[in-house]
Amino acid sequence: MHVLYFHQYFNTPRGGSGIRSYEFARALLARGHRVTMVCVNEVTDPLDLPGPRSGPMRRGVIDGIDVIQFNLNYSNHQSLPQRAGVFLRFAARGIGLALTLDYDLIFATSTPLTAGIPGIFARVLRRKPFVFEVRDLWPELPKAMGVVKNPLVLVGLSALEWLSYRAASACIGLSAGIGRGIAARARRNLPIAIIPNAADLDIFNPGRREDLRLDGVGPRDFVAVFTGAHGQANGLDAVLDAAAELQRRGRRDIVFAFIGEGKMKPKLVGRAQREGLNNCRFFDLMPKTRLNSVISCADAGLMILANVPAFYYGTSPNKFFDYIAAGLPVINNYPGWLAEMIQEHRCGLAVPPGQASALADALCSLADQPELRREFGRNARHLAVTKFARAAMAKKFVDWLEAVRQNRAPAGLQQFA
Repeated sequence: MHVLYFHQYFNTPRGGSGIRSYEFARALLARGHRVTMVCVNEVTDPLDLPGPRSGPMRRGVIDGIDVIQFNLNYSNHQSLPQRAGVFLRFAARGIGLALTLDYDLIFATSTPLTAGIPGIFARVLRRKPFVFEVRDLWPELPKAMGVVKNPLVLVGLSALEWLSYRAASACIGLSAGIGRGIAARARRNLPIAIIPNAADLDIFNPGRREDLRLDGVGPRDFVAVFTGAHGQANGLDAVLDAAAELQRRGRRDIVFAFIGEGKMKPKLVGRAQREGLNNCRFFDLMPKTRLNSVISCADAGLMILANVPAFYYGTSPNKFFDYIAAGLPVINNYPGWLAEMIQEHRCGLAVPPGQASALADALCSLADQPELRREFGRNARHLAVTKFARAAMAKKFVDWLEAVRQNRAPAGLQQFA
């Protein structure tokens, strides 16, 4: 089977972004299938592909994956209209590939929602099986966050969401909440698999605190790390509020390490400087292979999002699975399925959103109880190994695509984790 795979933000372990699509593509190759991956050029996390950036696209093979990269520069520092322009140009060029290339199944993963447009054309005009993976529910999330307010744009996004689900042969949701959201708008009995993000056990392993090497971090500091995008959705001002609270309490032994990029990062850095938050350290995006040496040796991982109810059951963040794979206790600041799982498996602490004192209390609790940290860390690693191992998730993914290709995927919601 030849899979034409659309992931606008495709990356590899040599970059700092999520590698779900890379690992799933490699699992397809291991099963004897072919994969052609289609993506754009991420300015802050570029791929190593041959050819000039001046033409319409570059193409090369990365670890057995045939990669087509449109020369469309994308960064989350861009304005919303600029990003929307990249989304639409990616979809338009993708339609050309979907209608001309030789393949057996087309797969597209959001976000953005427009990533599914080539699949719609392939399904309608060429009768190709189309599997649509939904990472975030659109337009629910941007509407809830106030990012998209224009009623005409919201109507257009809602129509595109409906059409994507109706055109799809099957869907994948990254959480049960996303799966229910798909089912509510999809045709009756659409096959929907729930396959969450996963723990990369070959990359992330528990380490030793004494091996942590970060500028400005002392050997006796308690280090809480946040990795990933520094965007509006992440709500990282909540961490700076807790940092200010800790300084008021005189807890200068607790240090925050922010690793990554995003539109809000300059504002966060500026606020920390203005308010003299000397317990906040900011670092550049790191390759996954380097990131393990930080996460595995830190004391706690921060799972932070803005207090938006649509997030509670409608996300499956990569960073959470990196944390637990590294055996890191997790502090989560919003309710939902992750908070419930953290509490059930005793792998960290869940605090109410918008309460700087509660977040500060949780950090102090872990800083002052090293044995509790170790217990939470062991439980976190056990959860990663037994329930969210990447190899197991990838196998379920490949099984699902093969079932769709052979027209034997069961109807309705299928919970695979």
